[in-house]
Amino acid sequence: MSKDALTPVDFWFDPLCPWAWITSRWILEVERQRPIEVRWHVMSLRVLNEDKDVSDGYRRNLQEGWGPVRVCVAAEQKYGSEVLGRLYTEMGTRRHHERQKFDRAFFEASLTAAGLDPALADAAESTDFDAAVRASHKDGIDRVGQEVGTPVIEVEGSAFFGPVVTPIPRGEAAVKLWDGVVAVASTDGFFELKRTRTREPSFD
Repeated sequence: MSKDALTPVDFWFDPLCPWAWITSRWILEVERQRPIEVRWHVMSLRVLNEDKDVSDGYRRNLQEGWGPVRVCVAAEQKYGSEVLGRLYTEMGTRRHHERQKFDRAFFEASLTAAGLDPALADAAESTDFDAAVRASHKDGIDRVGQEVGTPVIEVEGSAFFGPVVTPIPRGEAAVKLWDGVVAVASTDGFFELKRTRTREPSFD
């Protein structure tokens, strides 16, 4: 199938978020079964919550949020947006499955495994990329509004936050959820479905 026949699906992520990681693995499962092409973009929970009244514990969790998104943007600027998907996969696997810290060794290993220059790890400590992070974040968040988190997904002009789900839907379950989410999101005037989370993230 040619790329022209594929429906673009834009996906904004923050490597810090375990829920976005689960959703990203789900959308890749969908991509194997539906004629879509996922296009990756950076957003930032740190930026999203910088002026919000959040708990001290949550704000502490956001402290290390700048490093990974800066490195992602640095890689995007050097190589193009097409590298973001595989870099996110390397970061997410180390962070969420292996419980690694966001330190220089983490960034160098993720970049190297993604076939990218490990020296881009310097970006984690540099504010030079913050304006680009904020611009990418704004692009995504402007499509859905401020009362959301990560990920943000847009398909054929319909944008939404989520879905927030665990464990990762696979096979037929993945495309069933996709078809339902797209149907709901594309309904004129639809805004919200939600229930309280009763499970911790599962990456199986």
